[in-house]
Amino acid sequence: MRKYNVSNERICTDDTEESTHVHENYALELLHDNELKQVNHTAENDFSDETTHDTKIDEVTLGVENVSEFQDESHVKGQLPETVTIEEDYTSKLLIYGVKDTPPVHVTIICALQQSLLSLSNQLIVSLLVAQAVCADDDDVLKAKMLSNTLFMSGFTTAMMNLFGVRLPLFQGAASEYVIPLLLVASVEGTFCSSLSEHGGHSVATTNITMNTTQSEELIYNNLQALSGSLMVAGVVHAMLGFTGLIGVLLKFVGPLTIVPTLVLIFIFIIKAVLPFVAVQWGIAMSTVLVAVILFLYLSKYNMPCPVWTPSLGFRIIKYPLHQVFAILISILVNWLLCGLLTHFDVFPNDPNHSMFKARTDARSNVIRENPWVTIPYPGQFGPFKFSGAAFLSCMIATLISVLDSVGDYYACARVARVPAPPRHAVNRGILMEGVCSFISGAVGCGHATSTYGGNIGAVGVTKVASRSVFIGVGIMYMLFGIFGKFSAVFITIPYPVLGGAIVVMFGIFFGVIISNLEVTNMSSPRNMAIFGLSCFIGLAVPTWALKEEKPIDTGNEAFDRIMAMLLGNPNLVGTIIAFVLDNTVSGSDEERGIAAWQVSEDDENVEVDKDKYNEGYDVYFPLLPDKLLSSRVMKYLPFMPYKRVNKQSENGTKKV
Repeated sequence: MRKYNVSNERICTDDTEESTHVHENYALELLHDNELKQVNHTAENDFSDETTHDTKIDEVTLGVENVSEFQDESHVKGQLPETVTIEEDYTSKLLIYGVKDTPPVHVTIICALQQSLLSLSNQLIVSLLVAQAVCADDDDVLKAKMLSNTLFMSGFTTAMMNLFGVRLPLFQGAASEYVIPLLLVASVEGTFCSSLSEHGGHSVATTNITMNTTQSEELIYNNLQALSGSLMVAGVVHAMLGFTGLIGVLLKFVGPLTIVPTLVLIFIFIIKAVLPFVAVQWGIAMSTVLVAVILFLYLSKYNMPCPVWTPSLGFRIIKYPLHQVFAILISILVNWLLCGLLTHFDVFPNDPNHSMFKARTDARSNVIRENPWVTIPYPGQFGPFKFSGAAFLSCMIATLISVLDSVGDYYACARVARVPAPPRHAVNRGILMEGVCSFISGAVGCGHATSTYGGNIGAVGVTKVASRSVFIGVGIMYMLFGIFGKFSAVFITIPYPVLGGAIVVMFGIFFGVIISNLEVTNMSSPRNMAIFGLSCFIGLAVPTWALKEEKPIDTGNEAFDRIMAMLLGNPNLVGTIIAFVLDNTVSGSDEERGIAAWQVSEDDENVEVDKDKYNEGYDVYFPLLPDKLLSSRVMKYLPFMPYKRVNKQSENGTKKV
């Protein structure tokens, strides 16, 4: 609750017209400096009448002390009592800042830093795994350059998505969906690192141990060039899905029962990537989880006293859920400090071969020394683009899984941000933007595309800050991280168990958000239970078997056998195909399948949303274009842009849905 004491002298009530709006002027003055956000005023009677006056301020309650005194004749003429209390109950809010809200600059910067730190480890992991896929495990200079490219493109894509894409508060980072296919390509006999490649007339074994330095670099750059060119082609296909509106059409056939199993299988395999971080020191990892859970769950009903000062109201104490907004960041800092103390007293052994070495704060200090001060990513920095059939196939598999992942994330983010489901043009525009940025990522040599990060959506649910201004700030930070390598390297030195604990928290929350998408389906239906269970189980069983077998498919055709081994070893692909086929061949209504809840018609976009269910309406998906242009006939032929929305709103009026 916020409380302010203000004297009568601050308010002028000399004439009747000013008296009528005295509450409004008073509230607006107190809402100075963006501390209290949105004001809606309703004054039903004039102060000259001896009747009750109602003033409503959205999410702000004006409480007047000595109510009986306020009703006395001495206050009828528009005078306020000596003390007025303004109270804002953050604990009852489902969101502190909505999608279109702009928090104060200092809050925006800190929230952006928190979201940035949460995803930083993922960028590092994906970048290192791509380096492994192209045989660059031992090339630290190349890995540092690839990480800078990854950070820059993650920031660029995040800013573009929030400004011009689907326009939800989303973080776009290195796509983990590309890791599994790339590693399968690298491990399957006859491709990338497991093959014998002919370069310059020399037979080169693709193991770093047996190759000399020149041949090793030649193979690495050849793999990167092939991967970059293949990724650019896949990026064009990705973008065309949104540009042509095909992804919007596919939404008629792809619903929660297809997307949720896909994301569940991704989470199960993400555990394998997270476990090495947590296993370094389980105590620190669980401490990170515990601190965050206490702050955002057990203390969610309480506000923290915070001292503030503004020119208009001076120094005062306000109550604000600081511990909840920055729960994960506080948890990271507390346990980072704890690791620092344990490192200082050598509780964690200073032996690189020891299992707990990476829990030390100085374990990766060499990253700071090795990273250059300034790195500018540019297209073709690793040489001319080439094309590889195996790399293209892996990129296309990852692209299809990434598209389904992103669509599921869009709807999950809309639920967390308390806005209606994204309309078809917004989904198309989001996929188009992802494809364009994937093309650019291939051009600069990232070796992977960018995709929506569900973990950051979980962080939005934890912090109650859904402002896209924060994520634009995240994009700017990441671009700076990519350019100034020394600065980003500081955050990369965060101890492994601290990063692991933070990842557990954000992915754990997002996993719950993903499962909640099944709420719109009828999960008491035997049809839906069977589809969900079979797709998850077969999606795990088949890849587990395929990865254990030396040759899961043996037809005598080596190229075909390698491709099939790669496809069968991908759990996301297997589970998605099973779910998609069953959901579209077993009879069931759109309501039972949950597809009806994800369908948004043009008429739905032009009606007033239920304020009890949503904080904001469909206007959050408006592209940054003038209203006059949005009503142009040209928009009729662009499936990724709205058409006649402005006109229809004025013609149809509003009705509640």
